[in-house]
Amino acid sequence: MSSEALVSILIPAYNSESWLSSTIQSAIDQSWNNKEIIIVDDGSTDNTFNIAKKFESKSVKVVTQKNSGACVARNHALSISQGDFIQWLDSDDLLHKEKIKTQLESANLAHNVKVLHSCAWGRFYYDINKAKFESNILWQDLQPIDWLICNLEQGYFIHPAAWLVSRKITDSAGPWNESLLKNQDGEYFSRVVAGSELVNFHSDAICYYRRGILSSVSSNRSIKALESLSQANNLCVDLLLKLENSERTRNACIKFLQRFVHKNYYTNADCISKNKKRIIELGGVVNPPSTSLRFRLVKMFVGVERAIRIKLHFWNTEIVLRRSWEKFISTFH
Repeated sequence: MSSEALVSILIPAYNSESWLSSTIQSAIDQSWNNKEIIIVDDGSTDNTFNIAKKFESKSVKVVTQKNSGACVARNHALSISQGDFIQWLDSDDLLHKEKIKTQLESANLAHNVKVLHSCAWGRFYYDINKAKFESNILWQDLQPIDWLICNLEQGYFIHPAAWLVSRKITDSAGPWNESLLKNQDGEYFSRVVAGSELVNFHSDAICYYRRGILSSVSSNRSIKALESLSQANNLCVDLLLKLENSERTRNACIKFLQRFVHKNYYTNADCISKNKKRIIELGGVVNPPSTSLRFRLVKMFVGVERAIRIKLHFWNTEIVLRRSWEKFISTFH
C-alpha cells in the first residue's frame, strides 16, 4: 500500500469532555503519517468543543453543529473528508498507534479497495492495560455473506473503530441512517460488509472499546428507542435476505430476532409483536425466555416492569463500580 494513501479519522463527539483528549491523541499518534482528523462536535453542553479546539492544526479540523445526533455528526464528518480510507472513531474509544499502519501494510490485499479491513479489539473501563480481548468467529478472514450470517446468528460483532474502510466501499454503502436511535453501527456496517469482496482480519492490529458510558445512546431504553432498535435489526435482516434467501440465512435471521424478542419479551411495544410475527413467517418459533429464579421471585412480588427496572439498576451499578475500581487501582501504577 502506497504511503500516499490518505486516511480520514472521523470523530463525532457529544458531551465527551472526560474522554475526548485521549481519543484525539490516539488519532494524532497514529504512525501512518498521511492522515487527516475531523472532529464534529454535536452541540455539546459541556467543554467538549473547547477541548477539541486545543488540538486544531493543519491536519486536525474541528467543526460544530446543532445537536442532531451521532449519525448526523458522522455524515457531516464524512462529507468534508478527503481520505482514500475512512477510520471511524467514537469520542470515548482509542486506537493503538500502529493500528492503521498495520492494516494498510500487513496484507497483500491492501491495494484492493474492495477489501474491507477489521482488527482485534479489547473492552476496557478506564485503563487500556486491563483491556480484555475476547476473540470470536468474526476474528478471521471471511466472505461478506459468511460474516453477515455469523454476525446475526451468533450475536458477535466488530467494534466500529476496528474497521478501516476504503472510500469505494464507503461510497457504495451510503450514509449513516439518521433516523435510528440504536444499533446505528450494526445497521451501517452491515451495508459496509455487504459492499465488500472480502473482510480481511488483522490479528496484530488493535483498538480499544470503552465500556460503561451510561449516558451513551445505547443506554436509552424508551419505547421509542426500542422501536428504533427493531427497525435497525430488521434492516439488517432485509439486507441479508436480499443477498441470499436460503435456509442458512433464514435461520440466522430467526436467531437474531429471537434474541431481540427474548430480551424485551415483557415490554409492551408493538414492535415486539411484529418481530414475533416475522420469526414465524421465516419458519421459526417464539417461546418465552428463560429467566433466573431470582428474577422470577422479584417479578412475583413487584411485577415484571419493576423487576426489569431493578435488574437494570443493578447492572448499571455494577458497571459504575467496576469502572471506579479500575480507576482507583490505576492510581497506584
